[in-house]
Amino acid sequence: MGNSIVVDRAMQALTAAMNGLSLRQQAITHNVANADTPGYKAVDVSFEGQLQQALEGRQDNHLQLARTHAGHLAAPAKQFAAQTVRRSNTTMRNDGNNVDIDLEMSRLAETTLRYNALTLLTSKKLGLIKNVITGSRR
Repeated sequence: MGNSIVVDRAMQALTAAMNGLSLRQQAITHNVANADTPGYKAVDVSFEGQLQQALEGRQDNHLQLARTHAGHLAAPAKQFAAQTVRRSNTTMRNDGNNVDIDLEMSRLAETTLRYNALTLLTSKKLGLIKNVITGSRR
């Protein structure tokens, strides 16, 4: 990792988690939109295991970020890809659809809460960095 105060391990983890949660939210909205589509199988986004491995240093795959300007920060990034998986462990209706609206709405609420918490953490961290740079005191 680079020695930047902006692009550190915590910020990369926050960014990766927020990206994964954003993809999960998209998957949930697709599930809800297709709740009445015959044969539709619900999908979910899995990323927590990969994120945990990356944080523990058990992934050796590095993807170098492109520097398009000499003033840009250089930092390696972990190759991290959230995976979309079909949900097959739920009961299907007679039309082959397995979307459970109650489950989807509770997952949406949980995902939104987690995303909001990570947004708050990111905002606090960037605020601390701003205070360090500007020398502000409260």
